[in-house]
Amino acid sequence: MDVSPALLMDRVLQTRQGQTAQEAQIFVMKKAMDMHESASAALLNAVAGDLPLANGGSVGTQVNTLV
Repeated sequence: MDVSPALLMDRVLQTRQGQTAQEAQIFVMKKAMDMHESASAALLNAVAGDLPLANGGSVGTQVNTLV
């Protein structure tokens, strides 16, 4: 079986280019997940801020049911 050095180098370069593309895709995905995480945390903090207790009626006057 004869293997052409040019063909071998071409395959190596294609593999490296594929790996580089995958690394770039993973980097972009991680960045997007980080942005999603911070946006989700900000939304949850905004919603779950200091909520007042109910001050009248029989439901919610002893336990803060909103949290």
